[in-house]
Amino acid sequence: MVAAARAARFLRGSQAAGPDTWTEKSRHDFVTEIDRGAEALIAEWLTDHVPGSVVVGEELSPTAAQAGEVVWIVDPLDGTTNYLHAYPQYAVSIAALVHGELRIGVVHDVARDLVYRGAADYGAWVGDRRLAVSTVTAPQYALVGTGFPFKQLDGVEHYLRQFAMVMPAVSGIRRAGAAALDLADVAAGRFDAFWELTLAPWDVAAGVVLIREAGGVATTLDGATDVLGGGALVAGNPTLYRWLLEVLRNA
Repeated sequence: MVAAARAARFLRGSQAAGPDTWTEKSRHDFVTEIDRGAEALIAEWLTDHVPGSVVVGEELSPTAAQAGEVVWIVDPLDGTTNYLHAYPQYAVSIAALVHGELRIGVVHDVARDLVYRGAADYGAWVGDRRLAVSTVTAPQYALVGTGFPFKQLDGVEHYLRQFAMVMPAVSGIRRAGAAALDLADVAAGRFDAFWELTLAPWDVAAGVVLIREAGGVATTLDGATDVLGGGALVAGNPTLYRWLLEVLRNA
């Protein structure tokens, strides 16, 4: 939590510069020196306090091997486009793989200064409140989170088929542009389910820990529990996760 808090303070104290300073890593995917600075702060603290651990981060070390006794999976600024436009939906996300298994997750909601934390056999928490997924079981009452395939536009047609099947069956769909916070919302019971087609390991690792420790389910679209290979993620309380997975597969 300390490393995430350091990065959150850095982000709050930094001024997002204009578009002429943004680097477009790929279509619609921006990075700035602020992202890199936040990740450097996180990596320094983690490796100092857990010697021998490895940091896999979106900006500085995205291709680092996810192997080792302790591997940190870091997104220093999830929701960069939101941050650059002063839209208050962005977060710092840090997860830990211990001997290859997801064990720890922290999502720091920067704008609201809320820290979601979870660990295997510890539960998921925000402050002193334990998180639990929703108890909604009927799709017509469900609020579902999603994310658009904005980086891979060749996936839009497939996504729209899914959207067209989910939308009339639920009470609402929301897209706010920061997957780590979307997954925290599932863990907190605000979203009943969630899906997105193109996510990286650092987008989902911490949030998946929160969901599972809050009693929910998170898998790939194929139903696999290993969610760190990149690609699609489906999550929710157990009942609506199963329903959503089936709808998406039929699309």
